[in-house]
Amino acid sequence: MTKFDAPKQSLSGLGADAVEALLSASADVVLVLDAQGVIRDVSSNNGVLANVSAAANWSGKAWEDTVTIESRSKIARLLKEADNDGRISWRQVNIATNDGPDLPLSFCALRVGPKGRTIALGRDLRSVAELQQQLVDAQQALERDYLRLRHLESRYRILFDLTAEGVLVVDGKNLKIIESNPAAAAIIGDSALKVVGRSVLDCIDGAARVTVAKLLDTVHASGQPDQIAVKIGGQRCSLAVSVMQEEAGELFLLRIGGTLAAPATGADARAELVLRVLEQTPDAFVVTNNDGDVLAVNRAFAEMVQLGRAELALGESLDRWLGRAGVDLNVLLANLRQRGSVRLFATTLRSQSGGSIPVEISAASVPHSELGGLGFTIRDVGRRLSNEGGRHEIPQSAEQLSELVGRVPLREIVGETTDLIEKLAIQAALKLTQDNRATAAEILGLSRQSLYVKLRQYDIGNLGSD
Repeated sequence: MTKFDAPKQSLSGLGADAVEALLSASADVVLVLDAQGVIRDVSSNNGVLANVSAAANWSGKAWEDTVTIESRSKIARLLKEADNDGRISWRQVNIATNDGPDLPLSFCALRVGPKGRTIALGRDLRSVAELQQQLVDAQQALERDYLRLRHLESRYRILFDLTAEGVLVVDGKNLKIIESNPAAAAIIGDSALKVVGRSVLDCIDGAARVTVAKLLDTVHASGQPDQIAVKIGGQRCSLAVSVMQEEAGELFLLRIGGTLAAPATGADARAELVLRVLEQTPDAFVVTNNDGDVLAVNRAFAEMVQLGRAELALGESLDRWLGRAGVDLNVLLANLRQRGSVRLFATTLRSQSGGSIPVEISAASVPHSELGGLGFTIRDVGRRLSNEGGRHEIPQSAEQLSELVGRVPLREIVGETTDLIEKLAIQAALKLTQDNRATAAEILGLSRQSLYVKLRQYDIGNLGSD
């Protein structure tokens, strides 16, 4: 603390009003105490403190009676230190209130005048207390998050170490192994501690290292997981590679399966061939569960709906891409439950960019599979419809007409119903008149010319002779 060099010259002549202004400006609350520590006057430029002091009627009360019990000893020390050769000591006390929380203030006391008069200056610490509480809350939140992360790490470590499948975490830059579980180390033929830090390619047998290096490059470029069979530690194993992104960079997750048997033959080979064909077919193919949630799609579907990767469709509802949201999928699912299959269901397929293409969907259900799967084949028919002029064939029966419901708008169904009724009426009239068109025209109330137009329209009978 630096004192005035000449206080008598600098401050002499100051009146009571000037002293009051100086004291009020230097603190939030100013107390004038007598020699016994009783408050004789109060000044406050803080609204809350002014209300508290007025409500509690501090004037005439002992200073220690205005604070909480645990702060009374601090008031006694402040009064004792008031004439401590001008040295100022600040102490935090809590002011008691009638209907609210205690108010934290920092006080110092100065003895002035010959009659033992004391001036107490108080500063409001509520903003500091709020900051302290925020700091405490933040610290507690950090501790909770730290404990949660510790628990997550412990669970991850237990699962990582106990899983029967070998797992390696590899640095994407230098291909060095960052983590290895005991199962992977056992397949490689070393301990987990010795495996960490080695290049993953050093753990692969012979010529397979080139294949694994190419696999890592492919997965890095495409971002899609892939799997091959390689020799590791003298055993033929499956090696599945996927890529992970972290702040520090890219990591590879390698899963090493158990020893593989000889290459698949018979039914297994045929099943693998079917899967590869479905992946390469130009028609979109989608497998869903019974609710229409996507389990698998092929590359053609991802291209039709403009997805960057087929994996982005997994878990989504097929309804997201069908033309009439909330309608088409429900119609398809209802037909699959009733009949087990759907043929040539006409609708549109929406892409990510908002465009749509006309498609035909054929579907089948596999009710006895473990997942209860549904398979959908989706074909782009835009080019074919443009060649045909976009006209539907006239239904030949009421059953065919009912199949249009959900496939085409009601207005088109009504129009095609009219055509169907006209065609059936003309056929019935020709049958009644034994193919006498003049009589049939009279029965139908048509001119012969109008009847011939409709015969040509509906391709009925041989128009070469009457």
